[in-house]
Amino acid sequence: MLDFLPGFVKGSLSFLLYLINTVVFCSILFCVALFKLILRVPAFMKYYDMVLIYIAMSWVRVNGLNTDLFNRIEWTFKGVEGLKKREWYLLLSNHQSWVDILVLQKMFRDRIPMLKFFLKKELIWVPILGIAWWALDFPFMRRYSSKFLEKNPHLKGKDLESTKKACEKFRTIPVSVVNFVEGTRFTPAKHHRQASQYTHLLKPKAGGVAFVLSAMGDCMQKIINVTIVYPDGADTFWGFISGRVRRIIVDVEVLPITQEIQGDYFNDPVFRERFCNWINLLWKEKDMKIDRLLKREEATI
Repeated sequence: MLDFLPGFVKGSLSFLLYLINTVVFCSILFCVALFKLILRVPAFMKYYDMVLIYIAMSWVRVNGLNTDLFNRIEWTFKGVEGLKKREWYLLLSNHQSWVDILVLQKMFRDRIPMLKFFLKKELIWVPILGIAWWALDFPFMRRYSSKFLEKNPHLKGKDLESTKKACEKFRTIPVSVVNFVEGTRFTPAKHHRQASQYTHLLKPKAGGVAFVLSAMGDCMQKIINVTIVYPDGADTFWGFISGRVRRIIVDVEVLPITQEIQGDYFNDPVFRERFCNWINLLWKEKDMKIDRLLKREEATI
């Protein structure tokens, strides 16, 4: 609607709206979270969570309106039919920009349960949002390096224990657990440093996916395999809100969770090899899909 405005003006107004939206809804969310913290009546806990999720989804809706107000984006959604709001999903996606999060929220809003991400422990200190993520039971992960564990062997497995404990919170209300399988955003430099065998992707990290399936496999019902493509190239958050992103493709494939991909990844070497082969094949097919989608878009120009 306001796409005619200069990019700097669009970006500034859009950012201001994001900021106001975040402050308003987080203030309401913090009040409910405080009641949940003080009045910890077991019978009320599920209802507290439902209210918190409703507030968070209202924030997501306003962010979507913000995007539509300042941007003229050609959206292409494929394969979203048949998704349900009352099922548990594991959502796997490639990752190129922080914009991916806004894209996923806009696309899956009102189609599946609220998206929840595994976050680095340090992100709890992000102003406003860090407390909001904590109130919404987003799992904060502490990752120990191999060198650190060599010096502190008593901490081995503690990061996995915290992951399992976080997953337990997801059992009461349907949720969509998001995993950016590459573990970081794609850049040409990272791609070169990894010597990745894929053209458009970094190497997938299987451990996190395997652990979520192991910890929640009995209530997770399907995997949503998401491929995000920016035909004109991925951009920054500022580039997105200032109108530089014009085309976005989101391709969805719903996969069953079978016994073949559930097991003890960290202690069973046979299962680990099988699971790594499965996710590497998934990533190979995703890489080929991105290539096809990009070529198809080039042919239509």
